[in-house]
Amino acid sequence: MVLTGRAGLLALVGVLPIALSPSPATTFAIVLGLLLTVLAGDVALAASPRALHVTRAGDTSARLGQPVEAVLHVHNTGSRRYRGALRDAWPPSACADPRAQVLSARAGESLTAITLLRPVRRGDLRSEGVTVRSIGPLGLAGRQRTLPLAGQVRILPPFLSRKHLPSRLARLREIDGLLPVLIRGQGTEFDSLREYVVGDDVRSIDWRATARRADVVVRTWRPERDRRVVIVLDTGRTSAGRVGVDPTASDPGGWPRLDWSMDAALLLAALAARAGDHVDFLAHDRLTRAAVFGASRADLLAQLVDAMAPLEPALIESDATAMVATVQRRVRRTALVVLLTDLNASALAEGLLPVLPQLSAKHNVIVAAVSDPRVDQLATGRADAAQVYDAAAAERARNDRRNIASRLRHNGVEVVDALPEDLAPALADRYLAMKATGRL
Repeated sequence: MVLTGRAGLLALVGVLPIALSPSPATTFAIVLGLLLTVLAGDVALAASPRALHVTRAGDTSARLGQPVEAVLHVHNTGSRRYRGALRDAWPPSACADPRAQVLSARAGESLTAITLLRPVRRGDLRSEGVTVRSIGPLGLAGRQRTLPLAGQVRILPPFLSRKHLPSRLARLREIDGLLPVLIRGQGTEFDSLREYVVGDDVRSIDWRATARRADVVVRTWRPERDRRVVIVLDTGRTSAGRVGVDPTASDPGGWPRLDWSMDAALLLAALAARAGDHVDFLAHDRLTRAAVFGASRADLLAQLVDAMAPLEPALIESDATAMVATVQRRVRRTALVVLLTDLNASALAEGLLPVLPQLSAKHNVIVAAVSDPRVDQLATGRADAAQVYDAAAAERARNDRRNIASRLRHNGVEVVDALPEDLAPALADRYLAMKATGRL
């Protein structure tokens, strides 16, 4: 049984005769009995919540920042008019509107209840049930029941860097050209022979062809297509830090590094797929959290966003040895391995750097990281002693970051270190630069 505000008001009115009565105890018993009788009668006259048949419909997925309609179809199978309320039990992060809906259905009538969700977090939103409340004709009391009707909506990464894709595709077309672009570079496909001109790399000279001709002859190459790009997303503790500004919410709080890395991964995957390369994806900390291998170019982005959606930062140190071993086990031929992580000096020095040569010996490797703009802001403070200390700490953090980047480059690794909003286009530009110079 549930009570409404009217029941409380009625009980408050019953206090008055008790206070004025010469026999308060007797009056109290009479008032209480009358009140309980009225409440019991109202509950008895209320329609049974079991008479409602509720089914779910509506969207099952949406991008972060987009509203989602959660639809409930309600059918009153009872013989009484149903008056009450209905509440779909979505979590607070779903920002459901309205939280509860007034319900009035005649016998045999069907209604549709729509709850608008404006989620503020990526991942799976779950509603474990629907609570229905039936109120009696007096509006004093009623019955309540929770129906075990589970619902789920998957909130996908928003892919905000999509706006950079047209300009990068235009640059890709310039690199490819209407005809194959002839370049000289290691790891490209042989195209033809031509005469040597001043400025050509002597390593491209074909000595056998030169011996058969009167002129020096060099090989020309065309950029390879159908290369393999492996995107590795570090979901360890360093990916939990919030940096920048959350672009999908009114709250100015930062996005986790993991989400910025996802956005960069989606732009790179879309660009590489359009370039004719095969793209694989791996999310790893100590265990493999998600993987997409062998996806067709048409289904790649859909599979990627679906695999990324439920990922959350794991508050543990990533196992770089296991991560590298997983990549080597899954990727046999030479590929471009893009590791999206943080340039945390202590974490990389003890984890990735010792095992990185195993990966860079066979593959082209890019380490991409999101830098924190607040560090740059702190480094400029000089107003008082506290700001000077903050500036010194920020400068030390930047030096550590530059040192670890230098050590990575010394191991033959490309490093992309950019602000949150700049990481996706910077990583795409580095990929295109490798294409243009024949390194990929």
